[in-house]
Amino acid sequence: MIDISESVMQILLALIVVGPLIGAAAALLPAPPGLKGKSPEQAVLRHGVTVTGVVLIAAIVLALGFDHDHPSKMQATTDISWIPALDVRIHLGVDGISLPLLVLTALLTFLCALYSYFKMPAGPTPKAFVALLLVLESGTLATFAVLDLLLFFLAFETVLVPMYFLIARWGGAQRQAAAWKFILFTLLGSVVMLLGLLLIGIKAGTFDMVALATDNGRSLSTSVQVTAVLAIGIGLAVKTPMWPLHSWLPDAHTAAPTVGSVLLAGVMLKMGTYGFVRILLPVTPDGFRTFAPYLAAFAVVGIIYGSLACLALAKRGAKGDLKRLIAYSSVGHMGFVLLGISTMDATGVNGALFANIAHGLITGLLFFLVGALKDRTGTTDLDTLAEESGAALYGKAPRLGGLLAFAAVASLGLPGLAGFWGEMLAMFGAFEPAAGLNRSAYLTFMTIAAFGTLLTAAYMLIVVRRVCMGATPRETPELLDVQTYEFAAWTPLVALTVVAGLWPRALLGLTDPAVQQLLAGGTR
Repeated sequence: MIDISESVMQILLALIVVGPLIGAAAALLPAPPGLKGKSPEQAVLRHGVTVTGVVLIAAIVLALGFDHDHPSKMQATTDISWIPALDVRIHLGVDGISLPLLVLTALLTFLCALYSYFKMPAGPTPKAFVALLLVLESGTLATFAVLDLLLFFLAFETVLVPMYFLIARWGGAQRQAAAWKFILFTLLGSVVMLLGLLLIGIKAGTFDMVALATDNGRSLSTSVQVTAVLAIGIGLAVKTPMWPLHSWLPDAHTAAPTVGSVLLAGVMLKMGTYGFVRILLPVTPDGFRTFAPYLAAFAVVGIIYGSLACLALAKRGAKGDLKRLIAYSSVGHMGFVLLGISTMDATGVNGALFANIAHGLITGLLFFLVGALKDRTGTTDLDTLAEESGAALYGKAPRLGGLLAFAAVASLGLPGLAGFWGEMLAMFGAFEPAAGLNRSAYLTFMTIAAFGTLLTAAYMLIVVRRVCMGATPRETPELLDVQTYEFAAWTPLVALTVVAGLWPRALLGLTDPAVQQLLAGGTR
């Protein structure tokens, strides 16, 4: 780690949050400043790679300068009055909970920009595409960095517009319907969430998330907490997505371009679960305890439902779409995250945060791979891939097949890879939930979740067998194997999946002290 002054850390965090917005404005200029290419389209795509690359470097430097001996302490803080009449402040900061999500967002956005430079999705001008990508990055990063409830809401909503247009303008079949379904579900959830946030701010007399977490619900009556948890929880559950509020997700993923699916699964879903941990757990503990068993019940239903839906799609003759299957798998994986959070126990919450990062790495890689497969074969239909086109990736594109198999076994939670630890810790948390929660009920939830891991293994292995294995018909054309730019975009995700699986302490050492402090009564 390196020694960086607090003022420099503040500048870095401000650059991470605001830099993409400035880059988005510059992308819409007649020619992005300081960049040239063979065409204006190439120049603006290069601009996107440059801006996201600078943001990623800033995030890495911020992580290196972070005081890892005190990860529960808010660092790189900026606190400036913005709307005095409402006591709304531009309050930024990072701790061990938010830092990994900041780095993950910066990494995935850079990889998406790099991938798009070589494989721009079909659609309108690249100028608009790059600008929307950068606005999406800024909104997501701000969500993980702001420490004011109203700013959190603004950042939370900022990402909706760019993702809507990425799906509606650069997506595939049924993109308009999928985009409308996405925006309607998330907006309706957000309206209810705003009411809950305003209720907390008015009753507590502040919107400052650090002050509210430190207060630990003492200034809020139980009835206010219960009402706030219900309202805010609905908005966060839609974005997570929690069963049965998930139905927008499969359509959005199926229609979205590759980079849209990567960012939607890799970072946007994490905004909902982050809100549960950052706001509801420390600010409304009594209200959250009331709803925790119900949240756990919905979580395990989502685990089983998502797995059964994937099994149905993976069957021969089911006309299953591979992108849709991975989308349903996200419902199951995020169920483990919600189960861990619902335990209100440090082990479970740490597992949820670990599973967040693991899901972002693994599912981001899966959507990259499926997008590449569609580019090569023209389809993501499992029957077509397995039979008609004779994909048999091990024989026709062994590197692509090997990467798909790797991502699949990582997704099913193979020990030694990142997907294992989050789900295991979430179930350990359910084995011994926080005081006041019904242990017998949570043991039942843990058992159901464990069965869900078996279903996950079943459908992922079926996918690998159908797409990667089998004889390759001689009359089918060869498939292009992994290209250099694809290696560049995918290698970091593979490497981090292995590192997180073999060295979980690197992440848990950051999150655990911060979680312990948060559950005890806020972040100092």
